[in-house]
Amino acid sequence: MKDLFSAQAAEYARFRPNYPAALFSWLFGQCCAFERAWDAATGNGRIAVVLAERFARVDATDASAQQLQHARPHPNICYSLGAAEPSIFPDRHFDLIAVGQAAHWFDLDRFYGEVRRTLKPGGLIVLLGYGKIQVAAEVDVLIEEMYSEVLGTFWDEARHLVEDHYRSLFFPFDEIPMPSFYSEHVWSREHLLGYIDTWFAARSFLRERGSSPYSTRWLGRLDCCWPVNEKRTVRFPIFGRIGRVS
Repeated sequence: MKDLFSAQAAEYARFRPNYPAALFSWLFGQCCAFERAWDAATGNGRIAVVLAERFARVDATDASAQQLQHARPHPNICYSLGAAEPSIFPDRHFDLIAVGQAAHWFDLDRFYGEVRRTLKPGGLIVLLGYGKIQVAAEVDVLIEEMYSEVLGTFWDEARHLVEDHYRSLFFPFDEIPMPSFYSEHVWSREHLLGYIDTWFAARSFLRERGSSPYSTRWLGRLDCCWPVNEKRTVRFPIFGRIGRVS
């Protein structure tokens, strides 16, 4: 897995969205047991801390030491530095394995081998992600312009899997259809800009050009539809592939 998020681990922890409680309520209803879970590529532990409310132990791993420095502590979570492919865990060890907004960076053939090896029979494999942010029509136009026109050539080729909501992702498990979920937050305009700054493409733009991708004109247009001191509700569509190991 590429280490793409160490440089802005603090910003990633601060500005990235959480997953909705309703999603986990549904996921827990699919689980057969709650002894052990693995949150692979945990980042700052957004998923791990929710799993830890139900599972007796959560192993949360990440390839970035900087990300783990910002992980959220919990008595049921054991954070450790390590890759998802291969892992150090025993055979038939987990009741659930989860990956949040990271499976598109994995060597999936190797990771799926680890899933088959370390999941218990009937265990759940959960690959989650979130789509493009939704605010309001006039703001969404500006975000799409930034995403596709300004930063379009700076995205990694793996991004198409996120844009496709993982529908084209190879998934060789007994799949469980997932209902529709949205993550909602109340953000300031500065939070939106902080979130955009965490995009892979925004960081690539900064490295290559040595400047921010925000033009004066683009920021001026944003001022017109989202005043500095105003907070807005933002939504992220949640997608995923959920399955069991036979």
